[in-house]
Amino acid sequence: MTLIQWAKPADAEAIAAFANGSFTHTFGHIYDPADLSIFLAEWNPPDRVRAQIASDDYDIGLVRDGAGAILGYIKMGPVDFELPADQLTDSAVELHQLYVAEAAKGTGIAAALMDRGIAWARERASILYLTVFTENDRAQAFYRRYGFYDVGRNAFRVGNHIDEDRFFRLDL
Repeated sequence: MTLIQWAKPADAEAIAAFANGSFTHTFGHIYDPADLSIFLAEWNPPDRVRAQIASDDYDIGLVRDGAGAILGYIKMGPVDFELPADQLTDSAVELHQLYVAEAAKGTGIAAALMDRGIAWARERASILYLTVFTENDRAQAFYRRYGFYDVGRNAFRVGNHIDEDRFFRLDL
């Protein structure tokens, strides 16, 4: 069983660094370094993470190794991307981020974090959304195993570069 801890304000810098490192490792090769730098500075700064940790609207769960390093985390909260009119609802939340360290993939950490995220969402909403890069087949397959399905396109800006993401929905 994977032990998931609640994030604390003191974790904000480590979470931001982990998220930026995970994003860069997975997607950094796609972007111009200037665009990636702009994105990372704006996307998940420690101050924003700290405010989300303190907010009742968010839940951030962490899995650490024995030395305290983050192996994975999940961030749940209000929907912050624009939904098409046919998807608008007051009873929805978003899985903002789910990242697992490369060395910890395949260990069950992602599943434990996802289970926690879905349980959190069920207490608050009837729909859970997430966005995922169109070329991230591994993540899409993982989400589909949980019953998520593709419901539309989402523009995802990285600096001056715009990617096409898909947004997925899970009816709770």
